[in-house]
Amino acid sequence: MDPLGPQELPEKITYRVEMTDLSQLRPKLAAQPGLRLERAEIPCAELNRFLHGAVGRRWRWGGRSDWDEERWRSHVSRQNLETWVLYVRGTPAGYFELERYPDGEAQILLLGLLPQFIGQGLGGHLVTEAVRRAFAGGATRVWLTTCSHDHPHALKNYQARGFRIVDRRRERANSPYSSRWEL
Repeated sequence: MDPLGPQELPEKITYRVEMTDLSQLRPKLAAQPGLRLERAEIPCAELNRFLHGAVGRRWRWGGRSDWDEERWRSHVSRQNLETWVLYVRGTPAGYFELERYPDGEAQILLLGLLPQFIGQGLGGHLVTEAVRRAFAGGATRVWLTTCSHDHPHALKNYQARGFRIVDRRRERANSPYSSRWEL
């Protein structure tokens, strides 16, 4: 339970951004030694839970902090969900979850870097790869949401890669992770 209570949490601004064609992508690739992107071919709830906490805790990613193991397993086992992990010299540096829909849309559900890899030019690389993977799988539209609690450069990075804002809303802020959350 949030000690402030729901009515006392500050607002956030949520942005929905989209790209409707691969030609809109303005790629940025990192030339860091030992950099590789790999799809997690075997659904692994523990991996996604770890990455969500390690990447999202700082930015107060909401919606999953109270998921139990069964909910995580159900989430990662869906056929339309892909988890991609970015490694630097064998160490997980970031990831994204990509969900494909029957109508041809693809949503980047989550995308981010572990704290020690921020500021190395890997964010643009990760966004570029997420968009490329989405369109390579037949997407006709790629979209995601971000908010004012995300990394200060997140929205700018998405726009620099070619995403355009299609919706902006004021919403109640996510609660910080409670002490119940364990990585």
